[in-house]
Amino acid sequence: MLRLAVATQQETFERIRDPLAVRDIEVVPVRASERTLSLSSPDLPSVDAGLVFPSRLMEGGAVSAALDVPWVNDREAILTSRNKAEVLAALSTAGVPTPETTLVSNPVDDDSVAAAAETLQTRTDTAELVIKPNSTTRGTGVARVADPDSLLGVTDYLDLVHDFRATGDRSFLLQEYLPDARDYRAMIVDGEYAGAVKRRLPEAETAAGKWKHNVHRGAVAEGVALSEAARELAERTADVLGIDYLGVDLLETDDRLVVNETNARPTVDDATKYEPGFYDRLAALIRKTAESR
Repeated sequence: MLRLAVATQQETFERIRDPLAVRDIEVVPVRASERTLSLSSPDLPSVDAGLVFPSRLMEGGAVSAALDVPWVNDREAILTSRNKAEVLAALSTAGVPTPETTLVSNPVDDDSVAAAAETLQTRTDTAELVIKPNSTTRGTGVARVADPDSLLGVTDYLDLVHDFRATGDRSFLLQEYLPDARDYRAMIVDGEYAGAVKRRLPEAETAAGKWKHNVHRGAVAEGVALSEAARELAERTADVLGIDYLGVDLLETDDRLVVNETNARPTVDDATKYEPGFYDRLAALIRKTAESR
């Protein structure tokens, strides 16, 4: 039986364990962070491949070196997808539609930020913008602003957080806000569409003024059948980025369909929300990865 190291969220581990077991793949948990690890004689399981490179790059690097196996999504794939600006620039250059976005390489002065926001608002003919840290996940630190004072207030907070945590990435994005956009997460496995969910907020949450569609922020993920255009867009995104196993976030309005973000560490949802052959294709990709060793 092939043994697969999994260092992703607990919910993904629980969901993929049994379906992969019946396909002769044993899912083995590997913890890369919040632990002690002897580098001289690391206490790690014997595995044939890994699913996705651990989220903490330093600890992940040590664990990956000790395991000495290929990953379905390696460090390069994780770094590429985590850099939202790089993803959007690559997709835009390849002709893949994305929201109008400006990268702010912090620190910059208030006048420069305000000028960039005004230019973006003029180009998109919209008053509201979304501001987000370039490397954020799960909607952390993402805000919606409609006036200069609110915008600069958010950047003030970003400056404080950056200084306190001495983070390596201080950049952030200014992005057009697409009101009433439908939010989808498409799953790509080995370059092909494998299913999708629509993420929506309960009506009570929307009525209360919430707008973020992240599941970890209270949104509900429902299995949907995407249009052919949306499927092709998600597949094209994975092809441009060169990432075999990818979550592609799509926003759709009445007249636009764009790629908003990607996730090379996607949470696996219930099997009923994916195409019937999802686990067969995932197992085949894992085996192909192990054979590349």
